[in-house]
Amino acid sequence: MNGAAGNRTNALLADVHRTVADKSCAALSFDIFDTILWRRVPRPADVFGIIGSRLRAAGLAPAWLTDATFRRMRIEAERKARRDHGDLGPEVSLFDIWRAMPQGTFDLALLEKLVAQEIEVEREFTVVDLDMAALIDAAHRNGVPLVLVSDTYFTEEQLAYLLDRPELAALKDAKVYRSHQHGLDKTNGLFEIVLGDLGLSAEQVVHVGDNEVADIETGAELGMRVVHYRRIDQPLAVVLDREGEPEDHFGDYAPILDEVHGDYGITSLRAKTLQAYGHDGESGNDVAWRYGAAVLGPVLTGFAEWVAMRAHEDGTKVLWCPMREGELLSELINEAAQARGWDVRAKPVWLSRHVTSIAALDSFDVDSVHEFIRRSHNLNVRELLSVLHLRTGEVPALVNELDTIVDNGDIAERVAIALTESPHLQNRLKATITANRERMVRHLRSVGALDEPEMVMVDLGWGGTIQRQLAAALKIAGIPVKPAGLYLATDNRSALAYGAGLRLEGYLAQAGHPADVCGAIVRSPEVLEQCVNALCGSLVGFTEDGNPVLGRVSESATQNAERSAAQQGMLAFQRMWHDYVRASGGTWATLTRQTARDRLANILVAAIKAPTPGEAAVFGNWVHEDNFGSTLVTKVVPDDLVAALPYLSPLDLADLGMRDSFWPSLLSASDTGLAAAGTALSTGAIAPDVFEASGEPSETTLYYRTGANKWTKAGSRRVRINRNGLSFARLYFEHHDTLDLSLIIPGRPAIVRIDWIEVSGNGGRRPLPEPLRWETPDDFTAMGYHGARWLGANLVEFNGPESAVVLKVSDRVGAPMSSGYVTVAFAMLPQSLSNLSATPPSSASRAQRISGRLRAEYRARGAKGVAATAARVAVRKLGGAQ
Repeated sequence: MNGAAGNRTNALLADVHRTVADKSCAALSFDIFDTILWRRVPRPADVFGIIGSRLRAAGLAPAWLTDATFRRMRIEAERKARRDHGDLGPEVSLFDIWRAMPQGTFDLALLEKLVAQEIEVEREFTVVDLDMAALIDAAHRNGVPLVLVSDTYFTEEQLAYLLDRPELAALKDAKVYRSHQHGLDKTNGLFEIVLGDLGLSAEQVVHVGDNEVADIETGAELGMRVVHYRRIDQPLAVVLDREGEPEDHFGDYAPILDEVHGDYGITSLRAKTLQAYGHDGESGNDVAWRYGAAVLGPVLTGFAEWVAMRAHEDGTKVLWCPMREGELLSELINEAAQARGWDVRAKPVWLSRHVTSIAALDSFDVDSVHEFIRRSHNLNVRELLSVLHLRTGEVPALVNELDTIVDNGDIAERVAIALTESPHLQNRLKATITANRERMVRHLRSVGALDEPEMVMVDLGWGGTIQRQLAAALKIAGIPVKPAGLYLATDNRSALAYGAGLRLEGYLAQAGHPADVCGAIVRSPEVLEQCVNALCGSLVGFTEDGNPVLGRVSESATQNAERSAAQQGMLAFQRMWHDYVRASGGTWATLTRQTARDRLANILVAAIKAPTPGEAAVFGNWVHEDNFGSTLVTKVVPDDLVAALPYLSPLDLADLGMRDSFWPSLLSASDTGLAAAGTALSTGAIAPDVFEASGEPSETTLYYRTGANKWTKAGSRRVRINRNGLSFARLYFEHHDTLDLSLIIPGRPAIVRIDWIEVSGNGGRRPLPEPLRWETPDDFTAMGYHGARWLGANLVEFNGPESAVVLKVSDRVGAPMSSGYVTVAFAMLPQSLSNLSATPPSSASRAQRISGRLRAEYRARGAKGVAATAARVAVRKLGGAQ
């Protein structure tokens, strides 16, 4: 490798550079491994697995010896060699270690070859730290003597071979002190030997190293000025742990290692990026910056490199990146192409799902118009007509519906029919669609996007909707340009685009495969999308001359500052990556191999599934902009779900839909108990049935009654019991004239403490100003009961599987509801499914005594106390012992 660390100075090393420039030390001392040299594997001992692979390939190890097995064997051989060295002490050479390897597995007559193989792999996998190289050069220029002090089993010749690199030429006169040479390591006297040989006091020496004990504590105790060049800091250690990277240096073998490229240097370069820029605070900006640098930075650096390489291979000179993601993506791609020397250029272009959906709309097809309307979330009719550039008076059939929310199939169908029922409206709508399409085409022509037969687009992806709609619009316009797409991931919805004969390629996932990777990304893409977006409003249309018309910016100044910090973190990682790409002279591996994609997919999926509490605190306060012609803004984690945290189990989070929460795992990260339960479940430490009620499974079920006096099932959720003994359900209903809701809570005989029921949504043609809640005794008095009996306070006895409480929502709203969510938080004591249940208490005083006792137990002992008291009540009712 050649070159240096760009134009930056590592923040941690800034003081050392000043000390060297001022000649304020008599010698500059360095540890070698994980300081001057680092390995392209997550932990140093992981390189042993690579060595095992090379030995098999060279015929020096048996075919049955796996990489992980050899690694374990090599670790144990080193321990044995140190243990058996007797009076010579624990310091051993690499030859000593190999002599301790089992002779039945290796031919120790070939000892020289075996050792040489290990040295060659070490040479191949060690990388010169560019920040250290810059510091070494600075010391050499300023005449500060250089010293290397290493706890190592390498001989003088082996170490010289590993350090023989052009960027370390300044070390040619450095004094080298090895533990194997002197029989002592740093903690047992090697530093004292160094100081004595140099004739210096400890205070005259600055020592830089990675080991907290050997380099830092030992050096500081002697009085040396020490700099902890920590390889992995604690926040990154937490991130690596959630990714399944073993923490113990000699623990399990690292997952997802490439036999040629290891981990591609990703682990070390993430650590170096975090270290170099000094964002180690706990502010929202610091958390977002680290998320960008350690999570999104590696993923999008790999994506940009893959995109640039695919374009280079295909001979594509220009790539088009739809805004708002296009600004950052084009910068990342251009940096990748430049670092690799590829003649590829990416440019932003203004396109959106909203604009292309209008441009591709068929004004004569009711189904096409209906589909368009249903995609417009929570618009009212007036807003919908405005999106289509229609005046309210042009559609007389809708004059009485202008403020009605289009939130259900009935109103969507009526609007679709109204817009297409007459030739006049069809032509008017067609004129509007044509004008929108022509303005879009005018923009594309003005930037050069239609200059080639194929317009290759780059986006984060998912269903390829923009590409498919753009292809349809261009076909209608008679323009012979076919859009192609390069995406981070595409899901099963992309089948429509594939079916239309379009080319879509995915980096981490394609057409929904691998399902676990694609499912996680597509389920919770919100923060990823927002971190990539430019800090501007979404595209709502074009002017006559093809200039973009943007919506308002709905995010707060705080959120935008955090988004900007995340983007700066991504760019910082990419700069670090490209420093090493350039320094390698073109030999640095690209992140295009499958093992690289698998590693990056694991980083992203782990971050989505298990955000840290710090990440949850920042991203949970962000808001989502619907950006499909709507001004609707929703919190990434809705407030009502935050209130439900004590009732949730990990399986409840999996049940939540996109409109419930854009990122359910942020909820668990906000609650240590819920997060621990989720981790235990995902790792197999506990089984899913831990969260099930005893006995036969049961479900919370919602029905709604319409104006036609018809009851219809809206949905159901399995009843689960979390670590607090509490339960939760959230269900959606949709019908234009919903009068009442019937809620079967336990789905079995049970005594249930209903802490609250909440209904939110649309009623009387518009959003409810406040959710409807049932939580006080007066609320329970006003409820209807079917096969259930109110016991007083918030206790209800459900006598059978179909027993329900009835919520008269139209009475509360003053009009029918058209859609909404019903959320219930409760605790239950299941009763026998037989017919032996006792008759519910007949007197209110008896019920009040029971409920009062349960409340007292809850205050004193929590959910377990409630369960115990309720159990005693049930036993008495069944005639059991007192």
